Amino acid sequence: MGAEGMSSIVMMVAMIAIFYFLLIRPENKRKKKAEEMRNNIKKGDTITTIGGIIGRVVHVTDTSLVIETSEDRVRLEIAKWAVSTNGVQTTEQPVQEKGKKEKKAEEPAEEK
Repeated sequence: MGAEGMSSIVMMVAMIAIFYFLLIRPENKRKKKAEEMRNNIKKGDTITTIGGIIGRVVHVTDTSLVIETSEDRVRLEIAKWAVSTNGVQTTEQPVQEKGKKEKKAEEPAEEK
């Protein structure tokens, strides 16, 4: 094997290492963190599903949750993998900044 063959193998190994550290490893960490969050959900927690439904957990099993979604005691059984966040998911950051800019723009108009 010549120098050209050896350098191409080294480049291939380097590319695989880059893909691992930039793509595969961070994704595995995110999955592990999400799985840990789902396993730590307990009765009384407020959750948001991936579909945007917000509810309070009333029963937990190994694979599913039962949540109450309103004061009318509407109960839904959902799979644990369908939980997006533990707590109420808030809006995106740029939307909040836009609202703040509008408030600032209104204040000087009120002073005139």
